[in-house]
Amino acid sequence: MAEPNVAVDEKTGRKYFLEQPDDLKPGEPVVFLLNLHGGGSHGTWQRLYFPAFLYKEKYRLVIASPSAATKEPARRWVAEADDAHLRNIVEHVLATYNVRSFWLVGHSQGGMTSNRLLTDRFYIDRVDGWLSLSGGRIGPIELPPEFFVPVRSTLPADANQPAPANTPRPGRAAMLEGDHHFIFAVGEHEMVALPETSPWAEKYGAAARVRQPDVIDSEPGLIFDTMRDGRSNKSWGLKPRPGTSQMWIYPNARDGKVIADVVRIDKGHTEGLEPKITELLVRMIAEAPAGKVAAAA
Repeated sequence: MAEPNVAVDEKTGRKYFLEQPDDLKPGEPVVFLLNLHGGGSHGTWQRLYFPAFLYKEKYRLVIASPSAATKEPARRWVAEADDAHLRNIVEHVLATYNVRSFWLVGHSQGGMTSNRLLTDRFYIDRVDGWLSLSGGRIGPIELPPEFFVPVRSTLPADANQPAPANTPRPGRAAMLEGDHHFIFAVGEHEMVALPETSPWAEKYGAAARVRQPDVIDSEPGLIFDTMRDGRSNKSWGLKPRPGTSQMWIYPNARDGKVIADVVRIDKGHTEGLEPKITELLVRMIAEAPAGKVAAAA
């Protein structure tokens, strides 16, 4: 596996991973993913948890995987410390590449950070879609008590430290005013049950959800929470294993909006995504209607 390219934010001096197709041609259209890790984690872990880079050639992806600056009591995205850096990354990518589609991707607290960023006009005007990887579902969802296991860890640590005041837990994301696609992917054991309806689907007048063929992975994901190896639980996540993912889409949404729920059977919060479900999510992103970046230019 090739080492990722390391880029530098010239305004802050902070480093981040920035990957593109090896055979990218000048001016070729690309899909841009801003890939945000969860609390207690970092960019290296996140790019393995959601290994979209494996498909950067096939789907013409540019992927930025940064790390949050705040490390105490656990590394997590904080507006005052990170928002300018994230915007610098986005502005650099939009100025450097011919971006036809821009998606936020976030795991756990990175997903909740995506939810927060999508209240900012800069992102509202540019983001085509949000892939929430156990990072909050728009609308009600209940997390089981065992999700918040009382075990100290450093990678990742969303459940080890109490959330700051007024910070939503990763189960439920705030309803948004923006206009974008929304895909929610979650492990079976990190929720009580998946709701059968979606407020985001209702916003776009979509029909009732439709079950899609299961995605069966014979290969495991690339990463897990190594700091809890041997003392975790099914809700938080075990070691990577092959698996099956169930998917529902909400069809006929206005303006072709892609709205979907994915449940990874017998998986928890920190087990890295398997290759086939990763590719399916990437393909959905690449094929979704786009155009907001060009409109904002």
